[in-house]
Amino acid sequence: MPGGRRGEQSGGGAEHLARIHGTEEDRVNCPFYFKIGACRHGDRCSRLHNKPVFSQTILVSHMYQNPIAQVIAQNGDPASLDQRHVDEEFEDFYEEIFEELCKFGKVEELNICDNLGDHLVGNVYAKYDDEEHAAAAQKALHSPRSPAREAPKPEETNVEKKD
Repeated sequence: MPGGRRGEQSGGGAEHLARIHGTEEDRVNCPFYFKIGACRHGDRCSRLHNKPVFSQTILVSHMYQNPIAQVIAQNGDPASLDQRHVDEEFEDFYEEIFEELCKFGKVEELNICDNLGDHLVGNVYAKYDDEEHAAAAQKALHSPRSPAREAPKPEETNVEKKD
């Protein structure tokens, strides 16, 4: 119908905005931050980085000290690393942080990013079964006695498992 409501024919209005939210077409909100809770442009990004008030998932940026990234940062050759030793260190870290995070509730998913991008390296994502458990973990990890005391402080993130 040509004389329909505003935006009806073009798919505009609120429906259009809802459809493009968090995608490349969204010129207001950063799609990378929306998907992974991090953006390579950081504070210089021209789009908004919306942090949720509540989430089942927390992000602790750069918590895992990736030995490959450390060698590269020192202009070394990552091939010189003993992969078995790197894997053992990773497993130890994973077990330690998983045990710590489980103190606050059921952890449904734990992901440790091995991407070497500055905005992603060592990021730890923990998805809890409940937003309250995620909030409790976030609060505890801000504590000076926390294993994350050396790392940037955790925050809630939009990241949820995308099917």
